[in-house]
Amino acid sequence: MSDAFEDDGTQAVTLRSLHVYPVKSCAGVTLDEALLIETGLEFDRAWMVVDAAGRFVSQRELPRMALVQTTLKHTELVLRAPGMLALHLALDAVEDPTRVTVWDDTVAAYDMGDLAAQWFTDFLGPAPEGVKFPLRLARFDPEQKRLSSRKWSGDIEAENAFSDGFPVLVVSQASLDELNGRLARQGLAPVTMARFRPNLVLDGLDAHGEDFLDEIRFETADGPVRLRLVKPCPRCPIPNVDPLTGVPGTQPGDTLSAYRADDRVGGAISFGMNAVIVEGLECGLRAGMPGVATIRF
Repeated sequence: MSDAFEDDGTQAVTLRSLHVYPVKSCAGVTLDEALLIETGLEFDRAWMVVDAAGRFVSQRELPRMALVQTTLKHTELVLRAPGMLALHLALDAVEDPTRVTVWDDTVAAYDMGDLAAQWFTDFLGPAPEGVKFPLRLARFDPEQKRLSSRKWSGDIEAENAFSDGFPVLVVSQASLDELNGRLARQGLAPVTMARFRPNLVLDGLDAHGEDFLDEIRFETADGPVRLRLVKPCPRCPIPNVDPLTGVPGTQPGDTLSAYRADDRVGGAISFGMNAVIVEGLECGLRAGMPGVATIRF
């Protein structure tokens, strides 16, 4: 537990940075401001690449997805990748209704058309074993309700788009600093926060201080935002993919395995905390804004 908490179990924090990942498993976007909606930050994991059977694919199977850069403009999402012309997708346009599968959930979505399908198929090919090409790009149907596990969210009905299971992921900067210190002592290069794909990065906590939080509250111009941290984020091999090259390795996973095995998630390696929204829909979060965190008793 952090020594920085006050006697009343509160701690001042600062929202260091905000991130969304418009296409699941592709590169993210760092924002100055973001709107909080039912499924998390607006446009976060709103699109997803699926195989010919409609099942999602990720950097686990296709690590080159890390090289797909995303830009949110006023009216469009722009995708760029090495050797490819930019792909422009209107934010207010979809094509045919479809059904897609993300983990154990098969949900309503919209296909984004043949041009987007060909773009991803060309860049991410050839198909690895177990993935059936051609690929398609789907957009989440906002009328669909995909809910977090009540085992973790409790009395809160937490909606998700194509995230792995929770609307918001929170990581403290001190947690990354701790990891990089351990890497440096082994003579290894530091890693960036891009490997861990958080939505909110916090200053003001000790390393892994987020593990002990109950809620984070921000006072915004639109009203209060309250996020409840409910589940440690177990880590798959994706943080071992270099976001600059798309090449998988063994770090930082090997280093994390020495000190981040978490009994709360069956001994899996955890880094960061999944959060659900208690209050604050349609409120705008801004990088640099102060907040107050409460400890879990």
